[in-house]
Formats: sequence, C-alpha cells, structure tokens
Amino acid sequence: IDLSVGSVVCFSMVISGALFLAGLDPWTASLVGIAASALIGAIMGFFVTVVGLNHFITSLAAMVIVRGLCLIITKGTPLSLFSLPPSFKAIGQGSFHNIPYVILIFLVVVAVFDFLLRRATAFRKVFYTGSNQKAAQFSGIKTNQVKFWVTVLCSALAGFAGVIYMARFGAATPTFGAGMELNIIAAAVIGGASLNGGSGTIFGAILGMALLSVVTSSLILLDVSVYWQEMIKGCILLAAVSIDHFLHRKKS
Repeated sequence: IDLSVGSVVCFSMVISGALFLAGLDPWTASLVGIAASALIGAIMGFFVTVVGLNHFITSLAAMVIVRGLCLIITKGTPLSLFSLPPSFKAIGQGSFHNIPYVILIFLVVVAVFDFLLRRATAFRKVFYTGSNQKAAQFSGIKTNQVKFWVTVLCSALAGFAGVIYMARFGAATPTFGAGMELNIIAAAVIGGASLNGGSGTIFGAILGMALLSVVTSSLILLDVSVYWQEMIKGCILLAAVSIDHFLHRKKS
C-alpha cells in the first residue's frame, strides 16, 4: 500500500513546471519530473528492502516529506504554466476523433500492464511475492528486488500522471493530489485486490474506480453535502476491507 502516490503526482507537476519556468523545454522537464518521481520510489524501496522498514510507514513518511518539498519549491504558491506550448497541452486537453488523448493514454497503459501482469514472468513474481513471500524466496524469487522495482514503477507511473495533469490544467499546485491515495486504495480493494497480497487485477481496479465515480456523481446529483460524501466513501472502503478480511480468513 503506497500512501505517497498523491504527493508524488504533485511532486512531478511541481518539478516539471518549475524546470519549464526556468527555461527548459516542457518535454525534457517532464522527463526529469518522471525520473525524479522514480527516484522517490527508489529511495522508498531502499528503506524497505535494505534497511528493513515497513512499506506502509515508509510511504507515509514519503507522503509527508514529498508534500513538504512541493511547498518548499513553490513557496506555497501555485505555478502558472499558461505559456506551455499547445503541442504539450494537447496531451491533457486534446482529442483524436473526439476521444480525449487522456483516455487513449489510459487505455494503452491499462492494456500494456494487464498483458504484462498476465504473461510476463517478472510481473507474475509480484503475485507470488505478495501471496507468500517466504515460499517465493524458497522457490528462487528475489523478493526484495521485486518489492524494490514495484515501488519504483509505482512512483514513476505517478510521475507520469503528474505530467498529464500539468498539461491538462496548465498549472502546478503544491496541494494537488491530497487524499488521492485513499481513492486509489479504495478502488483497488473494491475491485478485488487483497490487502493480504497475491490477488487482484488491473481491470478489477478499473471497475472499482468506476464504482467510486458513479457513487460520487450520484451523491452530487442527489445534492448530498460534500461532508457526507467523504463519510460515505469511507464507509464503502471500510465495507470493502471487511469483506476482503472475511474472505481471506475463510480461505485460510
């Protein structure tokens, strides 16, 4: 469970935006932002696999530290990026035959990683490690390497999302992404990913995300107070975690 995702998304936006304002072209600035995000993941992976810290606590610390870096770099003020070239803004705002590029990028990423999780040996090791780490080690899987590179990949993809958000909104706000990690965890768990590891699919997570979106939209249409909306989302997450807990206990 990576709690730093929302902060890393924001960090990528801030780094890329600041470099662009400093004179770097947006494409190179974005690559640096994604690389910096991956570095955050590598640092977390180091503390988890080498130092031996718990991943949950490590990502919690990273969430706070990276958010602080965003505030330090921007001095708490949003970066206005209205001067971004149209070719770059098209990533987040353009469309192909009335289909937004954002949706197309989303579909490509989903298809690629779903294929890799099902077919690639390296990605199957993620399931084995999550299901039973000791058994995976006895079968010759280097579980620490698996955990390290999964953490790096997660942060790199969060950085990629940050670049897309920057192109979409034409700004880099130091508070962007706050609370995003909770929605991500909820979507994954509702979609069938187990908190005990070893199970879950990308398409399941998409269905979980769709369900949360439908719930949110329905609450807005029903004119439910925004305060109640957050409470209802929390109840849905609690229910999903409870179901996962009872199912796992039943299997064991």
